[in-house]
Amino acid sequence: MNENIKQENTNERPPVVVVMGHVDHGKSTLLDYIRKTNIVDCEAGGITQSISAYEVSHKNEKGENKLITFLDTPGHEAFSKMRERGANTADIAILVVSAEDSVKAQTLEAYNTIIESKIPYIVAINKIDRPNANIEKTKMDLVEKGIYLEGMGGDIPFVLISAKIGTGVSDLLDMILLVSEMENLKGNMKNNASGIIIEAKRDPKKGISASCIIKDGVLRSGMFVVSGTSIVNTRMMENFLGKPIKESQFSSPIRLIGFDNMPEVGNTFESFDTKKEAEKYIEQVKNEKNEKINYKQEEKAPGKILPIIIKTDVMGSIEAIEKELNKLNTEDISFKVVSSGVGAINESDLRMGSINNESIIVGFNTKIDNSARDLNESLKVKIETFDIIYKLTDWLKEIMEERRPRQEIIEVTGSLKVLKTFGETKGKQVVGGKVTTGRITLGGNVRIVRRDFEIGSGKIVELQMNKIKSKEVLEGNDCGILVESKTDISGGDVLEAFITVLK
Repeated sequence: MNENIKQENTNERPPVVVVMGHVDHGKSTLLDYIRKTNIVDCEAGGITQSISAYEVSHKNEKGENKLITFLDTPGHEAFSKMRERGANTADIAILVVSAEDSVKAQTLEAYNTIIESKIPYIVAINKIDRPNANIEKTKMDLVEKGIYLEGMGGDIPFVLISAKIGTGVSDLLDMILLVSEMENLKGNMKNNASGIIIEAKRDPKKGISASCIIKDGVLRSGMFVVSGTSIVNTRMMENFLGKPIKESQFSSPIRLIGFDNMPEVGNTFESFDTKKEAEKYIEQVKNEKNEKINYKQEEKAPGKILPIIIKTDVMGSIEAIEKELNKLNTEDISFKVVSSGVGAINESDLRMGSINNESIIVGFNTKIDNSARDLNESLKVKIETFDIIYKLTDWLKEIMEERRPRQEIIEVTGSLKVLKTFGETKGKQVVGGKVTTGRITLGGNVRIVRRDFEIGSGKIVELQMNKIKSKEVLEGNDCGILVESKTDISGGDVLEAFITVLK
């Protein structure tokens, strides 16, 4: 009986599609063409750097209008966490590969993310209109990397496209609907909505909002959505175009406005009819979280610690920066995120940064408040803002190199075998010997070694070769030297010339 009711309420669900691939292989251009808008021009460096979702309509072979939701994930390597989240949210993936550049490292990284997510995918070979396009080579390169296309020993569907002029894009949408039909995607209209938070940000006027994908059920105005310990009433609900809506269902991208605190990007969400039910769920989440904390052992970071405060435009960018920090960290020096958040760099950030004179503050796609800028004239906290991820990481590398602990390293520059000694006066000894390695230099320091053990040290205050004063004597030459030392030097000893360097 229950099974019959379940089947009765189950409906076909539109596919959620993630577009993945190398940074400049045309993912954004493809989405621009599909939805007839342009986002590339407003992205610094032409790189899409925040996750977004869009809904489009396309006629299937029967002439029926079918909805498809697209996720646009960043292509830069630093944003792999966001890409992983996109793949985990999606039902179908499109792997975009340029017919000009063929398979790149990021292409394979995107491919591996898709495979790990265990979702079906379609290869879109893009830029086929370019003069340097080589479709056959690109197909062969894909096969060589284990991506076995249809007609080339495998069953992976592929479509030839030009995202710029639209060639093949309709065929790609047809293929998406075909794969979706084969996957038999379903959703239940009787369930309360559940899904995934794909982005979150703080707006000075609207407060905290989050972009979400509904994976099942229906969300209506007046319900309560919970993600982690964050809660919001759905009174202010928008579709992907920013228009207010009263109801939304599975596969739809929506924006919820008015969260009480910042939801964690990548977290799932649940919805409830009453606030009491929602608060009860939050208590369960808190209890589970506390249990995990009790068992978690905090790892000690070795070496020097550089406190860092991160401010960004959206939560997903914080993840990307933290990933970059982890790659930069070494045993000698590492960054520790003491605070992170969405919004402009403010006075509070400055005061926190001023606690430790090693602190730095980085902003990504955000600005410094005027009041914070004024305050920093006296606090002098190191602050930089960026709109390109690799410029930020390059700057962090420079900071690490500048501040990493230096060690005094002794480097041996030459050695002399003592053949004869000529007496001592007032702590100075005249010795004759042969330079066996490197060079001996006037004014240089030496270690006195006897039978492989260091017995003392000294300084060369005079140096002669062939009874002529010299500044240095090279390997293979005999010389006489005057050594200033408290240690008696004997024939057979070795004098090792050395310098101390900071590394």
